[in-house]
Amino acid sequence: MVQEEKKRYSEEELKEFEILINQKLDASRSELNYIKETLSKRNDSGTDNTSGTSKLLEDGADTSERENLSQLAARLQKFIQQLDAALVRIKNGTYGVCIDTGKLIPKERLRAVPHTQQTIEAKLKRR
Repeated sequence: MVQEEKKRYSEEELKEFEILINQKLDASRSELNYIKETLSKRNDSGTDNTSGTSKLLEDGADTSERENLSQLAARLQKFIQQLDAALVRIKNGTYGVCIDTGKLIPKERLRAVPHTQQTIEAKLKRR
């Protein structure tokens, strides 16, 4: 008797991924909130009483730091959207299925990159 290739993950397996995704969502949202708070506090910098030259240096460093934090915040927002979309795929039964090949994405890959929609082979072919 030939064993048929599995097309979908079981409810128990999907529950495991849902828990993992929710943990990553909580951590990412917490980090994003921290960054947003940091950015809003940086706008209230108290460097008014420093000398002119050091204020210019501090302003340049602050600007650079703000840009870095803004980029990190944007990446986190995108990651959160991808994780939310993965939760939707769990609910509608398409989670863990490669969008290119229709094959099941290995659990190890989903644990490492829970929002992925491709097997590693399909991703490498797209390059």
